[in-house]
Amino acid sequence: MSETSTDRGRVDPYRNYRFRIVWDGKVVAGVSKVSGLKRSTDVVQLRELGDPTLRLAPGQQRYEAITLERGISHDSDFENWANLVWTWSPAAAGAPDFRKDIRIELYDEAGQLALAYDVHRCWPSEFTAVGELDGTGNAFAIQSLVLQNEGWERDASIAGPKPAETASDPDP
Repeated sequence: MSETSTDRGRVDPYRNYRFRIVWDGKVVAGVSKVSGLKRSTDVVQLRELGDPTLRLAPGQQRYEAITLERGISHDSDFENWANLVWTWSPAAAGAPDFRKDIRIELYDEAGQLALAYDVHRCWPSEFTAVGELDGTGNAFAIQSLVLQNEGWERDASIAGPKPAETASDPDP
C-alpha cells in the first residue's frame, strides 16, 4: 500500500470491527455486523454495422442491498423503520417518507474516525425480528435489516486520523 498525505504514515489496513451506523443523527445501538458496500456496472455490448469487433461500454449502475445485524434488545429502531415501509401507502395524505440516509463510520484502533460512507435513500426491504433460535447454543439472538439504497459515496472531508502520539481514545 502506498503512503499518502491523508493516511499520515499508515500502511496497514483498518480493522473491520470498529464501526458505527448512524441514522436520524444518532448512533444505532448494538449493530454487530454490516454487509459490504458493493456497486456494479452492467456491461453493454455494441457492434457497428459491418464491424466484426464487439465493443464494450458501461451501462446502468447497481448498488447491492446492505444488511445490518444486531443482538435483540428492547431498542426498536430496526422494527420502527421496517414498519414505516409495511404501513406506507402512496394514497395516504401526509404519510411519512420511509427513506433515510445512513452513515457508516470506520474507526482506527485509537478510536479516531478514519473513514465514513454516506449511503443515500435507504429503505428496509426485509426485517428479521428474531433470527434462528437454538436451545443448545450459547449465541445471542439476532435480528437483521436489509436496506435497499440508491448509492453511496465516501466522505472526502475526513482526512484520516491524527498521528498516534496525539490520539485520544473515545470508544466507538
